[in-house]
Amino acid sequence: MNDKHDRDAAAVAEFAFELGVLKRTRRAGWWHIGVRDPESVAEHSLRVAQLATMLAAMEGADPARAALLALWHDSQETRIGDLTHTARDYLQSASNEQITADQTAALPDTARKTVQEVVNEYEAAGTAEAHCAKDADKLECLFQAVEYRESGYRGVQGWIDSSRQSLRTDAARRVAEAALSVSTLAWRGR
Repeated sequence: MNDKHDRDAAAVAEFAFELGVLKRTRRAGWWHIGVRDPESVAEHSLRVAQLATMLAAMEGADPARAALLALWHDSQETRIGDLTHTARDYLQSASNEQITADQTAALPDTARKTVQEVVNEYEAAGTAEAHCAKDADKLECLFQAVEYRESGYRGVQGWIDSSRQSLRTDAARRVAEAALSVSTLAWRGR
């Protein structure tokens, strides 16, 4: 490949294959309570982006921007896996910003800058959209814990409690309370 456009396209294709690892990377914390086949990071990220969209709309922030931040929030896990909170106490790792810089180094300038800016904004948590995306991440964990509890898994209360305690937006707090009081199958009757 001699042409710059061909090299750029190849770099995007290579990164897309790397991102595909997220479909095979399982959310590891759930193994602690016996979930044999927890959701993948990609499955988690989809609902995080969807929740971020709705939270941002409820908070008067930009739903598309919040969804974009949420979509990239765990992309670094292609390189480091999904580390449990317990494991993080024993490991020193690069920041998500550094991992993203390494992941995107070969991308065309505009693509590299876009992904890096999105990850930097999410990690800095200085915008309303980042607050909504971060809350969506915690809220999705709460939803997953409730679903696992309804499937018979015990020991999920810690995930529910820590998720609730870390929520920053009023919309996320209201949705969390609702999630704890409605049936996971209520949507079927609509």
